[in-house]
Amino acid sequence: MNAPETSTPVTDLPLQRALHWEKTRPHQVFLTQPMGGGVTRDYTFAQAIGEARSVAAWLKAEGQRRGWPEQTCIAIMSKNCAHWIMCDLAIWMAGYVSVPLYPTLTAQTVKQILDHSEAKALFVGKLDDWHQMKGGIGGDLLCFTCTLSPDDAKHRGWRDWDDIVAKTPPLKDVPDRGADELATIIYTSGTTGMPKGVMHTFGTFRAAVQIGSHIWKPAEGGRMLSHLPLSHVAERVGVEAFGLYHAYRIFFAEAIDTFARDLRAARPTTFMTVPRLWAKFQQGVYSKMPKERLDFLFKLPVIGGVMKKKILAGLGFDQCVIALGGAAPMPPSMLDWYRSLGLELLEAYGMTENFAVSHCNRPGAARVGYVGAPQVGVECKLSEIGEVLVRSPCNMVGYYKDAEKTREVLSEDGWLKTGDLGEIDEQGRLRITGRAKELFKTSKGKYVAPAPIENKLSAHPKIEACCVTGVNFAQPFAMVMLAPDAAKAPREELGSSLAQHLEQVNAGLDPHEQLDFLAVVTEQWTVENGFITPTLKIKRNVVEKHYEPRFEAWKKAKQAVVWGDAP
Repeated sequence: MNAPETSTPVTDLPLQRALHWEKTRPHQVFLTQPMGGGVTRDYTFAQAIGEARSVAAWLKAEGQRRGWPEQTCIAIMSKNCAHWIMCDLAIWMAGYVSVPLYPTLTAQTVKQILDHSEAKALFVGKLDDWHQMKGGIGGDLLCFTCTLSPDDAKHRGWRDWDDIVAKTPPLKDVPDRGADELATIIYTSGTTGMPKGVMHTFGTFRAAVQIGSHIWKPAEGGRMLSHLPLSHVAERVGVEAFGLYHAYRIFFAEAIDTFARDLRAARPTTFMTVPRLWAKFQQGVYSKMPKERLDFLFKLPVIGGVMKKKILAGLGFDQCVIALGGAAPMPPSMLDWYRSLGLELLEAYGMTENFAVSHCNRPGAARVGYVGAPQVGVECKLSEIGEVLVRSPCNMVGYYKDAEKTREVLSEDGWLKTGDLGEIDEQGRLRITGRAKELFKTSKGKYVAPAPIENKLSAHPKIEACCVTGVNFAQPFAMVMLAPDAAKAPREELGSSLAQHLEQVNAGLDPHEQLDFLAVVTEQWTVENGFITPTLKIKRNVVEKHYEPRFEAWKKAKQAVVWGDAP
């Protein structure tokens, strides 16, 4: 299946785009890196590509000296930063394959991925959790760092990026990398078990941007804020690929506590993030002004318009023309709220195995609760059990060193089994109804799909995350994690609000799906404690195992809302 025709040449691959901008827009700012204390450093296309050329020349020389074969894997272990993208380009220029690692992995998972990919070199960049990752790095790896790396990493005698750039002449002749050549191996975030290495080519990058550009028209002077892990496919295509192809300026978020400031500074024209962060933005507004008061002001003709513009500007979205959410269902009430502000927040759908390119709602034609119709050049159908199957020029080559798992999900004629269950409306728009493997059976023998119920529960402004479970119980129930500001509310008042919300949710569910109770947990589910993935997806098996000893006690309480810290 061929990618759709665009105005860009069919030979226009990622490296060629980078070299094109280096030649035609050498002085245009490409990357803006925060250096701490509100100070930033800009890299023009000439500077960024020039530094990548020097690092590529060094990598290539080291590879020749050490006898690395073609398509050798070079790993990147770093938070998002300018060096991440420059390193990716350097790896490609040297003729190698990039292997990104999430910046929040345990030492065990770091070792698993480095061993499985047989990486010969590792770039250690900006990291917050270096202490829990460094144990996974073997002594035979060629490692290099940058100014943003942890001090302990920089003081290990590894080569420094700036030193390499200063002492290594830039690579003059960048080799052509064909569309069918392997560009990267993206290891899945691993909600269960060992992450799988998803192989994508340079042609995948090209096809993803060509397809996406039919919906998200590139604009001159576009800006982005990179904040989701670049090791995740959505940020890789939505920020790196689109930035390279359309010469967008890419800003980087410095830290969690500076995120709001970074967002206002970038004023992105395109912004994509997970539902949990869209919810946090909304909760931040409500923390300054109660929802009831805000809803009243929105109804006033003049004041309402002023307030909406002020809120968008305060969030940093006053210049945003493309706003996307994905990775998990978006509560309809939240979508309506953003649209009431004048920001049409569109749901998109994709996965690592199809380079995040599958479905998306179109501007002006979105249907709440649906992830939209297939993108241009993408085919979709449902299997006999309702599983979503996708065929696309962006589908992976396969899983690295795992032909058996590849055959399980990718048919010979190119259909990818997504693992998601869905429904398709009369206009071809897809609604995700759950995960095939997440369906569980109650003691009454009824199957329950947790995701749609969790979507409804998440509409409550005080619920930040939730997990519906109930295997072998007569009725399902849910564990809910509250937003940080919920602790300020009186427990009796909050409990009453949650009970009313539960009643409303149950009213829209079939009898076998109706929740017996909500259990409010006290622990925060974070990447660090292993309850969620680096892309903020709940590790359902981890959550259920942790709280399982309390299930019976919660049920015996016979209350609509059970507080998890109660004796």
